[in-house]
Amino acid sequence: MSELLGVPSQVLFGQLLLGLINGSFYAVLSLGLAIIFGLLNIINFAHGAQYMMGAFVAWMLLQYAGVGYWWALLAAPVVVGITGVVIERLLLARLRNADHLYGLLLTFGLALIIQGIFRNEYGVSGLPYGIPPELAGGRNLGFMFLPNYRAWVVLASLTLCLATWFVIERTRLGAYLRAATENPTLVQAFGINVPLLVTLTYGFGVALAAFAGVLAAPIYSVNPNMGADMIIVVFAVVVIGGMGSILGSIVTGFALGIVEGLTKVFYPEASSTVIFVIMILVLLVKPAGLFGRTA
Repeated sequence: MSELLGVPSQVLFGQLLLGLINGSFYAVLSLGLAIIFGLLNIINFAHGAQYMMGAFVAWMLLQYAGVGYWWALLAAPVVVGITGVVIERLLLARLRNADHLYGLLLTFGLALIIQGIFRNEYGVSGLPYGIPPELAGGRNLGFMFLPNYRAWVVLASLTLCLATWFVIERTRLGAYLRAATENPTLVQAFGINVPLLVTLTYGFGVALAAFAGVLAAPIYSVNPNMGADMIIVVFAVVVIGGMGSILGSIVTGFALGIVEGLTKVFYPEASSTVIFVIMILVLLVKPAGLFGRTA
């Protein structure tokens, strides 16, 4: 077996793939957080619970309605996104002009309630969700074995992230969104329904979390704690990339996933803390984050 940097190549590339998979989830989740914070100024601590809800909706669609993975990939983000719309209209809209802390506390409380409901109903042991038959198996690349489903996760996440970035940064709709955050009164004067725009934007950010949850369901077991385990790391990713930076969340998500994977090869003891060490260093050097703008 050939070696790279003193490590068997299959081990190295296997961990790189694992890091890229984690990075895909970090990127999609942090993208949703960045959209919600950057455009709505809401620190959405319920994001991890909404990611978990996406996985559970996919599992329930299969278990109770016989709806397979591909339809669940479309339906679950819509269902969870609608719950996000309801949350924004009934709760978060009342805090629109309040300090960020109130939104954080509200969404933190919502996360605990949602997790508690699912934990009470389904326990914490985890529920299996199979890989769709079309993506079963894998291919031997010579230097490593690449499972088809994991390649699909990376491709789907990257495509979704780039498409979202393009819409927000390069289209008229994105321009309206950005203008509505900076001067909602002026945008409303042009006949645009700003409250509706804000609500739909929150719903879309939540739908991104649910989409990541469906992607994660066949890889990790579907359980109520999956969001709580992920959200702390994702918040660190968002801080490193720059709070509210769309491009920063995408680049940093994938990059930190790879860094985490490499750390597992060369210094496994630090793999669970390396992202937080990087966050501390970035905050010391550039408090606004790598892609953030200083006020």
